[in-house]
Amino acid sequence: MSDWPSVALHVVTGKGGTGKSTVAAALALALATHGKNVLLCEVEGRQGIARMFDVDPLPFEERRLTTGLPGPDGKRGVVHALHVDPESALLEYLALYYKLGRAGRALDRFGVIEFATTIAPGVRDVLLTGKVFEAVQRNSRNKGALQYDAVVLDAPPTGRIVQFLNVSNELAGLAKVGPVKSQADTMMTLFRSPRTAVHLVTVLEEMPVQETADGIAELRAVDLPVGGVVVNLVRPQDLTPDQLADADADAVAADLVKAGVDAEPGLVDGLLHEGREHAERRELENTQRELVAGLDVPSYELPRLPQGVDLGALYELAALLREQGLA
Repeated sequence: MSDWPSVALHVVTGKGGTGKSTVAAALALALATHGKNVLLCEVEGRQGIARMFDVDPLPFEERRLTTGLPGPDGKRGVVHALHVDPESALLEYLALYYKLGRAGRALDRFGVIEFATTIAPGVRDVLLTGKVFEAVQRNSRNKGALQYDAVVLDAPPTGRIVQFLNVSNELAGLAKVGPVKSQADTMMTLFRSPRTAVHLVTVLEEMPVQETADGIAELRAVDLPVGGVVVNLVRPQDLTPDQLADADADAVAADLVKAGVDAEPGLVDGLLHEGREHAERRELENTQRELVAGLDVPSYELPRLPQGVDLGALYELAALLREQGLA
């Protein structure tokens, strides 16, 4: 059972290096069950979705990507993908609201589009989030457009997520009236509603956990809905605390002999050193895990996968997210 049954827009953010894009992709796969359609969006221009799913770079249009996890009834949904870049989003905006089709493309050739989306970051974020907003808000009146049961946004890092989503406030000094301001205000009704959840990805290290705590406080300060915290890249805990504490040279040597391995002193010392380092690392991680538990939001854990992350690994992570209730 999902912890977020009424959420239509899942925003995934996190400090760089925590694997937020991987979590966003796995979440999209987990949500695409029972025949549901899910859109996975990215807005940072890195073509991360294409690399993760080993497909050609995505254009500024929705593309079928893959099928999701099978539900209990065996039915799979479909994951679509969209790469949103500000220049293409502005051209579409000019065509929709100002009927500037060819004229908009002419402006692009003269570099005006790039200038506009660079000089005014608030406008840039309205354009990026506006495309995502449109995908969430679609209904039967959008003839020919695919309707989605959920949208997953691979969003900017935690340090910029409030600025990115709080578009109405960011535009206050640039546009007090007009269609851009009106669009930003309309989007904020979705972003601040129970239909949106901002999930934060972290690892069990001091700086990412602190940035996650700060991000939650900043989101709450501007009434943006906090979702869950995904603790990613969790190390395996094959040894119990007692085993780590009781390990000594004689015990390690005896275990090696029992396994048919020559208990050379150098090998024994090396294993003991690694064991001590592992124990220290576990202690630090447990301290950070306690801090995550104190954030007063649901938390989920994903393991560090020794083989790396390919499509099969994404499905494995998706299953874990669904089992834990994120999807």
